[in-house]
Amino acid sequence: MGKPRVLAALIAGGVLLAACGGGGGGGGGDITGSTGATGSNEPRPSSTAKLSIVEPKVDQIVHGSSVDLKVRLEDARLVPATTTDIVPDEGHLHVLLDDKLISMTEGVEQTIPDVPPGPHRIQVEFVASDHAPFDPRVVAVVQFEVKP
Repeated sequence: MGKPRVLAALIAGGVLLAACGGGGGGGGGDITGSTGATGSNEPRPSSTAKLSIVEPKVDQIVHGSSVDLKVRLEDARLVPATTTDIVPDEGHLHVLLDDKLISMTEGVEQTIPDVPPGPHRIQVEFVASDHAPFDPRVVAVVQFEVKP
């Protein structure tokens, strides 16, 4: 990939993070007073959602460089639209690998390619349709290891 493409990819990633309220952090961060993606000073709504990572399992050893991610979402549904009309049981998923946003999805399964060997942390967060988190945040985290 040439320098212009790398620069464009870095800028696009920064724009995505800014639109989604920032980096992943520890998943339990304080969002009191957060303006979210809408710029509103209104408190963030809570959600009815329950989220868990089915695969990879905690401390699982994954062989190869592709990691299959499977998530279970209960009491909520995934929607494609981005809107400021927030509904507590509608949103999408932000997926972070080692605290870096790698996807925003409406699906509960995906394959993460090119994961290097070593220990890793995957975090999935169910966020509102405006890309900002619910309060409290709806997050699942799993640590796993990739071996060649």
